[in-house]
Amino acid sequence: MKYKMMGLGLVLCLICCQVAEAQDTNYDLLKEKILSKVPKLKGHIQSIQSSGVWDLYEVDTDDHQIIYTDKNVSYLFAGEIYQTTNLENLTQKRLDTINAVAWQDLPLSLAIKRVKGNGQRELVVFSDPDCPYCRRLESELKNINDVTIYTFVYPIASLHPHAPQRSAEIWCAHNRAQAWDEYLLNKKQINKNTQCDVSDLEKVQLLAEKLNINGTPTLIFKNGQKVPGVISANDLEKLLGSH
Repeated sequence: MKYKMMGLGLVLCLICCQVAEAQDTNYDLLKEKILSKVPKLKGHIQSIQSSGVWDLYEVDTDDHQIIYTDKNVSYLFAGEIYQTTNLENLTQKRLDTINAVAWQDLPLSLAIKRVKGNGQRELVVFSDPDCPYCRRLESELKNINDVTIYTFVYPIASLHPHAPQRSAEIWCAHNRAQAWDEYLLNKKQINKNTQCDVSDLEKVQLLAEKLNINGTPTLIFKNGQKVPGVISANDLEKLLGSH
């Protein structure tokens, strides 16, 4: 669920670098206050903790978002907090931690595996075969060596009506990795055979929902960092090298 609240999209810019220590707080009581004033949040609050910024508290919700409130729950803020010394986005930093993916829990057997060079580095990509941005990403991945790429085929039918059919055709191909490369990089039509078990593609849909992945391409690195969108080969090298 998305929350339409006062302050939605508000950017809270810190005008000083000093961060106040939060006073002792009964978080259960704070949660009760929040729910009494905003009943629609019932069942959607995952955790509450001090934000480390002044007297604001961070409320983590079940749709992987963060909202902020004061100790009296006089206000709710949905937005981003930046530290002015280096313009670091503290909200995004926290979201990256909350939304980090446990690599060891990923069902890699549901993905198309491609090994380039020694394959020492590893990367997961959720990709739609008919997504133009996914094609652009593949063009960048072509320039990356010594990496194992696990591609979870994730067609988004609402955007690309033929993507589920294309996904099934690739999944049923004799060589899935080759079929994927030929279709996305060379726009080569693939065998129309879809007479195979495609239940794994349905499992990928559920996995994407569980991981709050709602767009393609989405990349996941070994440390659990989740990055949406196209990344250049140079930036990919930096991210792969830092993990």
